[in-house]
Amino acid sequence: MLHSYSSKKPNVDESVFLAPGCHVIGDVTIGKQSSVWFNAVLRGDEDAIKIGERCSIQDNVTCHLFEGSPLVVEDEVTVGHNAILHGCTVRKRSIVGMGSTILDGAEIGEECIIGANTFIPAGKKIPPRSLVVGSPGKVIREIEEKDLELIQLSIDTYVQKGKEYKENLR
Repeated sequence: MLHSYSSKKPNVDESVFLAPGCHVIGDVTIGKQSSVWFNAVLRGDEDAIKIGERCSIQDNVTCHLFEGSPLVVEDEVTVGHNAILHGCTVRKRSIVGMGSTILDGAEIGEECIIGANTFIPAGKKIPPRSLVVGSPGKVIREIEEKDLELIQLSIDTYVQKGKEYKENLR
């Protein structure tokens, strides 16, 4: 559901699937072929949230920020169930695992996998092509070819599911 409690209104591409029960509030931009799943909340009431193309924001994800701390999720990112993104940047072709938390000013490099329940503290910079786990998150190895295949499978699966769900809502 799209909300505008102020003069800031969401800008959502017509190809995006918005699941029943999700809330997109304020200054939020969502790119082509992305999906926002059940009970996810994207709350751009204090600054801008930008979600790129072919992204999947899974069930119960919370995206929020403080003024002066925008939230950017670049193209082809999957954000797992119950994750929290707060005023951070997630570079393209990455996966943020279920239950993970990424805080203000943190930056996740391109083609990263953030493991389930990983905590990335404010200001932490994760280099591109890293597999990160733990609390606080630590790089345990570089991404391998099999990991890139997993990232691509996630992207393709959720773009297709978003299309199917959107079509079935009509």
